[in-house]
Amino acid sequence: MKFYKFLLFAVLATGLISSCSDDDIVVTEPKEPEETLTIEGNLDLEIKDFIWEAMNFWYLYKAYVPKLQDDAFSTEKQYITYLDEWNSPESFFENGLVYSEDDFSWIVDDYEKLEASFAGIRKTSGANISLSFINRSESDDLAGIIRYVIPGSPADEAGLERGMIFTEIDGTQLTLGNYSTLLAPDTYTLGLAQFTGSGIETTGENITVVKQQLTENPILVAKTIDLNGIKVGYLMYNSFVHNFDGELNQVFQEFKNNNVTELVLDLRYNGGGRVSTAADLASMITGQFKGEVLIRTRYNDNIEGLLSENAKMTRFDDMIFDSDESDPGHENHTPMPINSLNLDKVYVIATGSSASASELIINGLAPYIDVVHIGEKTVGKVQASVTLYDADVPYYEKKNLNPDHKYAIQPLISTSVNANGQAYPEGLVPDISKSETWDNFGVLGEPTEPLLATALNQISGNRQLEEAIKAGSFTPVFVAESNQDEDAYRNMYIDDLPKIDPAKIKTPEFKK
Repeated sequence: MKFYKFLLFAVLATGLISSCSDDDIVVTEPKEPEETLTIEGNLDLEIKDFIWEAMNFWYLYKAYVPKLQDDAFSTEKQYITYLDEWNSPESFFENGLVYSEDDFSWIVDDYEKLEASFAGIRKTSGANISLSFINRSESDDLAGIIRYVIPGSPADEAGLERGMIFTEIDGTQLTLGNYSTLLAPDTYTLGLAQFTGSGIETTGENITVVKQQLTENPILVAKTIDLNGIKVGYLMYNSFVHNFDGELNQVFQEFKNNNVTELVLDLRYNGGGRVSTAADLASMITGQFKGEVLIRTRYNDNIEGLLSENAKMTRFDDMIFDSDESDPGHENHTPMPINSLNLDKVYVIATGSSASASELIINGLAPYIDVVHIGEKTVGKVQASVTLYDADVPYYEKKNLNPDHKYAIQPLISTSVNANGQAYPEGLVPDISKSETWDNFGVLGEPTEPLLATALNQISGNRQLEEAIKAGSFTPVFVAESNQDEDAYRNMYIDDLPKIDPAKIKTPEFKK
């Protein structure tokens, strides 16, 4: 039986072999070995590698992003394969590494444009605009109002003024769905309107504005008001821009020269800016707290473990430096003594447009002096970011840059509390509630402007400006601001990363 089975197998095998012709034989060519991906020499991977390493080390929300963990990859090949899966550095950063709850980290492909924006340079008509519903219960139609105009800007030259209302752009009614698109072109025509007793009506008048590169001085109004013998300093300050710290300091020198004893700091449209400028401003307002803690900064768990407590503190100071303070010892910079008012009370106008460094001023000063917040609940932006370049680790400063590209990232790296451990993630609630009304916008810096009048009444202890405060009945339902599509919108940033002992820095195993 066994022999039979063997014979049958042999016959079948012979038949199969004999039935195959030469034409049926398929010869398989040996495969070429797959090309091994490497980061070196591949610019796309170099950029993504820089992004991952910088985020892995500094990102505030590292713990919430699985692919940013030190053990996220078992081998370098696995890591490189992951980088290669993303079709662009932007997609990799925004969709692969940024925590879902983070709306304030971003990436740029040209860090020079980013640096310009931090210096107050941007393309704009010069009109700062707020957009609100006309009648929310009836439609999504919007109206815009000019909050202020940059002096000498195209908007100023075209005749736009604070308080002007418009409902159309290039003949199209503004709505919740189209306002961003209508405000985007470099040239557009505003269809003006006015507030009447029955609402907002068009006037038929048009004004055309053109955008251009402008440098905006954040000091819009600075003046001394004589309030029945009380010298009140008024400062409308719209962004914490380091390039204007010298001018800001000069304003406080003029306040001192004018014997100012009370200060109204107007931050109603100030969305934030540089932390060190905020610290300098806090020191100008006070002066008696040099060396005391203004804010305590918190980082991700990894960074927290590498820093001393002192390295996490931003303190009141008595000097300004004329450039970036990242240079150790500031050897290359000229110090400028801070002009301080030594106040024990300050009145701050802040609204739903006030964020980041504006809120830091209020919160940081609160443990030391009486801060009277007039206006509205603020945004509640407590995190700070930093610009990280493709350069030497771990600071990624603008030194020894990769010359082959201009990508940089601006991730959130820290949050902060004041000296009492208090923060404001839900926003700061005003001591005295007061909103702008479109039918009584007022002139900025004039004692009859409603929000300033509210502060002056508190200072004087009488109600001489009561009529200015009460006037106005149309409080808009806020929707948007004209600058909200800019990267630096409501951003608070630092330039000086805390220094870390290189010996304490651990490299992920797969990167060794």
